[in-house]
Amino acid sequence: MSSFDDDGPRPQTDREVWERLRTGSESAFAEIFTRHSDAVYNFAFRRTACWATAEDITQATFVTLWRRALAGRTDVLRHDSARAVLLAMAGHESANTLRGLRRLTALKRKVSVEEVDPDHADRVAAGIDSERQMRRVREVVDRLPASQREVVELVWWSGCSMQEAADALSVPVGTVKSRLSRARARLGEHTVTVGREELA
Repeated sequence: MSSFDDDGPRPQTDREVWERLRTGSESAFAEIFTRHSDAVYNFAFRRTACWATAEDITQATFVTLWRRALAGRTDVLRHDSARAVLLAMAGHESANTLRGLRRLTALKRKVSVEEVDPDHADRVAAGIDSERQMRRVREVVDRLPASQREVVELVWWSGCSMQEAADALSVPVGTVKSRLSRARARLGEHTVTVGREELA
């Protein structure tokens, strides 16, 4: 469904699509998924340092969203983008998943590249390497209190605005700013760069 102006049809904003989602529209759900599933997937990977777990969390996040929509429990979207709300949901799913998958993550670290079909060895090796690098980043971020980690992940890593993060976390924007400031101070000399990820 598109809106119209003098120049013809224009894509709907997330807020407009979200309103349709709140009524149980399958097409609206599909549109939100198409727009934001990659962001949720990348966010979940940063949380877990495991591509397979990130895929599970992405699926769980959108399943939860759809169930809420069908039950009439989806809140009104306060911004034009749904990204911050979805990432906050993914954060909760990540915490739930990690509590039950810590042994699985340890097992994945032991997987030998030599055991993989040679045709896929390069891709698997790259995936394992990125997981190892992401674990280094997590070791630094995990030194922060949970409240500070949340704003680091939403603002620094995912590009949400201060206000979007505040609304997604149900805190004042001033709280987001102070948490970011304290996070930077706590990180101190610890600088880790992984691809486009940089801390401190």
